[in-house]
Amino acid sequence: MTPHHETPPSEVAPPPNREVTVLDPRSGEVASRVRVATEQECADAVRAARRAALDWARTPAAERAAAGRAGAAAVRAAADELAELNERETGKTADDARGGVDAGAGTLEQYAELGPVHRGHTLNGGWSALDMMVPQPRGVAVVLTPWNDPVAVAAGLLGAALVTGNTVVHKPSERCPTTGRRFAEILAAHLPPDVLRIVDGDGAAGAALAAAPVDVVAHVGSTATGRRIALACARSGARALLENGGNDPLVVDEGVDPEWAAEQAALGSFANAGQICVSVERIYVHAAVADRFTAALTDQARVWADRVGPLVDRAHRDHVHSHVAAAVSGGARALTGGAVPAGPGTFYPPTVLAGCEPRMEVLRAETFGPLGPVRTVPDFATGLREAADDGYGLAATVLPRDMAHAQAAWRELPVGTVKVNAVFGGAPGGAAQPRRGSGQGFGYGPELLDEMTTTKLVHLGSAPDPRG
Repeated sequence: MTPHHETPPSEVAPPPNREVTVLDPRSGEVASRVRVATEQECADAVRAARRAALDWARTPAAERAAAGRAGAAAVRAAADELAELNERETGKTADDARGGVDAGAGTLEQYAELGPVHRGHTLNGGWSALDMMVPQPRGVAVVLTPWNDPVAVAAGLLGAALVTGNTVVHKPSERCPTTGRRFAEILAAHLPPDVLRIVDGDGAAGAALAAAPVDVVAHVGSTATGRRIALACARSGARALLENGGNDPLVVDEGVDPEWAAEQAALGSFANAGQICVSVERIYVHAAVADRFTAALTDQARVWADRVGPLVDRAHRDHVHSHVAAAVSGGARALTGGAVPAGPGTFYPPTVLAGCEPRMEVLRAETFGPLGPVRTVPDFATGLREAADDGYGLAATVLPRDMAHAQAAWRELPVGTVKVNAVFGGAPGGAAQPRRGSGQGFGYGPELLDEMTTTKLVHLGSAPDPRG
């Protein structure tokens, strides 16, 4: 089960005039309400985007890029508004919310620069002919985005789709509908009519859009939802671009500083209350450093207790706590945290579990909360083997003792991204393909432009001269 991004699509058409109500995770008060789009409204948005597609594809790449740059500037100007909406709907801390808006604006700028230089290839053939491999927009893209970083994630998918000449129908997560809508409205104000359409709704609206006659469906969210989208795309022929859930491991080797390793583990496990797509979900630590590491991680959890915001809603907190409670019932020990606090909101304390076993759900499934479940292993090879024994394949982090272990880790772990000696970070423009239950396709970086386009081979031959 991976519930962290959105309600799974429903196979049943929703009744009209339904509303989604979002509660502020900090206080429990109503943060926003939106009406769920009907199936007909979803279809109308797709048709409008289809009508606008040809003109937008014909728009010079430099003009599309200029629109992207203008949108990025407008997003920066509205950063305080967007960050405040995000705090109210998802419980993000002020710094995290503002950082997500800044990252989103930077991503729009990046794709505005990359779009006009996205290029094809020419091929050497006969003297009197020319062959070209030409990238063209796919057409209409449905973009379904999550709540845990709604501006930054949406900016990447929308920016890449738009600069390559696609029109877009965007449905933000129902857990942050006004944040997602406001961001898209700011961007759409710098585009021709219907090039970017916005649809409000939950899983039922997402299902209607995923099944519509479109050309690409880009989704960041749960594995369950991603698999339903893949089935819908198999029926329609649309390209499915999916970043699904993850169960990212951290492997700690002998010979590393256990206190430094604990700082890395705490950052990966507790930042944004563990609600980051590449959060550390499970920890494998060499027996030689396990006691010192676990004690240091417990200290780190107590430090992080004053920094962590709430979980996104009560249902998600119930999910996180169910994983913790099941582990404790199965023999794990909660060294700190592990209890639902009293009071308003949906806070959950940073929690460290020791004595975790492979059968436990905290190691087998994505929890997506402020949790550090520790599994002690006899050697690094065992840590790698158990880390790889998983149905997901998003990312992993290793803290190795030497280069030989680092090389073994990145070669052997079946994930899209392997991070060595740092749980977060990386050069701008990096891109990876998730594996197995974590999805398919490049979801960011320059390679995302390739995902949003399709290649046409053009052979230009020369007709014989009728004059001889």
